[in-house]
Amino acid sequence: MICAPASITASAASTAGAPGALRAPAGSAAPPAPFLRLDGVAIRFGGREILTPTSFDVAHGEFVCIVGPSGCGKTTLLRAASGLVRASAGEVRRNGVKMTGPVREVAFVFQDYGRALLPWRTVAGNVSLAFEAAGVPAAERGPRIADVLGKVGLVKHAQKFPVQLSGGMQQRVQIARCLAQKPELMMMDEPFGALDALTRQSLQDELARLVRDDGLTVLFVTHDLEEAIYLADRVIALRANPGPGRPSLARMIDVGLERPRDHLTTKEHPDYLRLRRELFAFIEHSHD
Repeated sequence: MICAPASITASAASTAGAPGALRAPAGSAAPPAPFLRLDGVAIRFGGREILTPTSFDVAHGEFVCIVGPSGCGKTTLLRAASGLVRASAGEVRRNGVKMTGPVREVAFVFQDYGRALLPWRTVAGNVSLAFEAAGVPAAERGPRIADVLGKVGLVKHAQKFPVQLSGGMQQRVQIARCLAQKPELMMMDEPFGALDALTRQSLQDELARLVRDDGLTVLFVTHDLEEAIYLADRVIALRANPGPGRPSLARMIDVGLERPRDHLTTKEHPDYLRLRRELFAFIEHSHD
């Protein structure tokens, strides 16, 4: 189902105080703040508007994928939502609190896992960074590191260095280090883009399991439309060359496929094929 962008629904809601508008019953509690809210977030660099005012909400436990053509601002949006980049306009709120910078509750998985890991530290040493930053005593780190590595299947590789690992295993280390933060929200910037197809599929299923087991909320940027449909509860599509009359946020699509998902049966489902055609058509015509 294609939904109206949240910026549209939000603007409609803002008329609640207008004459004749519906009002909540007197004494009723205000609805809780959404887990994550982007409200009119815009990004400008060097006088160029990379992202026009963009608004949407993310519910707790929701897996949202962001897609769009190259250069449309996907990574910039993700970094603004995580507090790594300050918005030129608008604001980001998590649980109703304005985000003004990075926080421990928000973890970021970078695309380039090779540069994200410290090459002079072992797998265990890289994961230990999260515990060191949190002030966990050295005597308590070992069991916690083992627990996190167990979640990503790397216990037997704890004493290896990144150079001794495959690309998929290196990305597992980065994910493990993020999980060690005990985040509520995981930002992922094309984490599987550089991996071969079989490794990518394996990690997609592993990520879906981790999200389910740990109750994580995920914002996930990808160029792979099939990956977006397979992983997401909802897909947000950005358009190229935003500007006056061409807002960055072009589509919000509810996926609605049952979980758990399977790379054979899910990808043969009529709804999966319909969504795939719809997103491919959007990308193809997004430059128009």
